[in-house]
Amino acid sequence: MKQVGRVAGTSLPVLLTGESGTGKEVVASALHRRSERAEKPFVAVNCGAIPAELIESELFGHVRGSFTGADRDRRGLWEEADGGTVFLDEITETTPAFQVKLLRALQEGEIRRVGSNRTQKLYVRVIAASNQDVEMEVKGGRFRQDLFYRLNAVSIVLPPLREKREDILSLAQTFAQQIYSLNLAVTFSREALNLFEQYPWPGNIRELENAVVRAAAMCDGTVRVQDLPERIRTLSATVMNRRIRNVITSRRRKSGTLSQKLKGTTSRAY
Repeated sequence: MKQVGRVAGTSLPVLLTGESGTGKEVVASALHRRSERAEKPFVAVNCGAIPAELIESELFGHVRGSFTGADRDRRGLWEEADGGTVFLDEITETTPAFQVKLLRALQEGEIRRVGSNRTQKLYVRVIAASNQDVEMEVKGGRFRQDLFYRLNAVSIVLPPLREKREDILSLAQTFAQQIYSLNLAVTFSREALNLFEQYPWPGNIRELENAVVRAAAMCDGTVRVQDLPERIRTLSATVMNRRIRNVITSRRRKSGTLSQKLKGTTSRAY
């Protein structure tokens, strides 16, 4: 978050990368809230969820008659975000044709509605994100190199939760603070917290939040092991059993080595 604090005060584009669920939109929102644009709109767009033929109209708007069904002029999300921030999630899901138009919007600070000849100057900061290796997408010809360099003015890589285990408990407690049962704050048993630390969290922060919300809804004010999703109980038990087997195997090996040394010592004595 230190990097977020340093970057927030600028108007530079930011590229966020990391696995799904690592909190890219949370970081984008934090960048917006800490900037001079905080009072202006923060508009989040999932590029992968918008059909390729509609994304230009969704972002830049259109004029009446520009295509079948366009029965009136329509502002795009870029105009809605004027003065604020546009967050483009899953940016690598866009087509090369749209990437050209996005590049122009970034370079010139202006857009043109679909079907219009008039350009509009807009003051928008762009934060983009992807769960792919964007440089590899560029090398594979699936993402424009010039757009990558324009978006990559600042790059922030979000590590998976399994590499930041020291954050798991504080995040779980933060999510729990947002949930109340019978006007009492939700707490965790030591056993539940131990399972949180052992679980690999393939879904990262999103999965952790989901688990805490579910457990809080099931508990009596204290989250216990039986309140956790079955996948966490099962996987964590598997990890624990594997660790126990490794310890037993290690002890047996040490015992065997010691036994061999004793036999050797006895033989030399005779």
